[in-house]
Amino acid sequence: MTTAVEVLDLRKEFLRREGRALRRRRVAALKDVSFTVERGECVAVLGQNGSGKSTLIRLLSTLLLADGGSARVFGHDVAVDGRAVRRLVNRVSVEASFFKKMSSAENLAYAARFYGMTPRDTGDRIPEILERVGFPVDRRRESMENLSRGMQQKVALARALLTAPVLLLLDEPTTGLDPRSKLEVQEFIREVRRVHDATILLCTHDLDEAELLADRVGILDRGELLYLGTPEELRRRYGVTTLEEAFFAATGRSLEDDDEDEDEGGDES
Repeated sequence: MTTAVEVLDLRKEFLRREGRALRRRRVAALKDVSFTVERGECVAVLGQNGSGKSTLIRLLSTLLLADGGSARVFGHDVAVDGRAVRRLVNRVSVEASFFKKMSSAENLAYAARFYGMTPRDTGDRIPEILERVGFPVDRRRESMENLSRGMQQKVALARALLTAPVLLLLDEPTTGLDPRSKLEVQEFIREVRRVHDATILLCTHDLDEAELLADRVGILDRGELLYLGTPEELRRRYGVTTLEEAFFAATGRSLEDDDEDEDEGGDES
């Protein structure tokens, strides 16, 4: 089986300003994280806000440079061969950026050009994908700045799926969506994996979503990957009956609580 993602002792720190004197201290977002994801597999990483999930996604998508360790995507080092990695990866984040004055369809068409797709390639594909993620037809010409966060999230997912990526990096992909849209997106994720043989790394704090979509589930806490295994292995390891209980047993905290001691948005060290 081909290894899609190989992470070895990955470390990342940020500098956080604090206090009246604006002193800066180093905050570890990731601490020697190691794991692999096989081709065609879906791995979910559970963690609170601030646990390091978004930092991990940003490192694998070449948006950040690590402070130590290594990461490879289908054999390509993310720090050395970023261009090759970006051709294989698409990322969905709750912080997705768009051209705010442009419509959803215009944003997708621009992204398609960036990946070398022609108008002939996307003429039918863009409306189809927007429909599949539950984006209403009557709002496709509306500028992005007028859309809710949930609606923008649907466009972000549509943009990532437009090019049928080999590796899909999902950072809270259903945050802000209503229950029906959430189920539609989750079904679409399963279909992309099944039809296109996509590999998926899903970072989430949604326990049900992790169990529904993932082959293996990891627990990331304050930058440390505590355990990675099948949902059944997690429950058995901690002697519990649910993933929620497993998370609490591993970390001593509820998944819904924010981790105020960690900062994924500070200055790079």
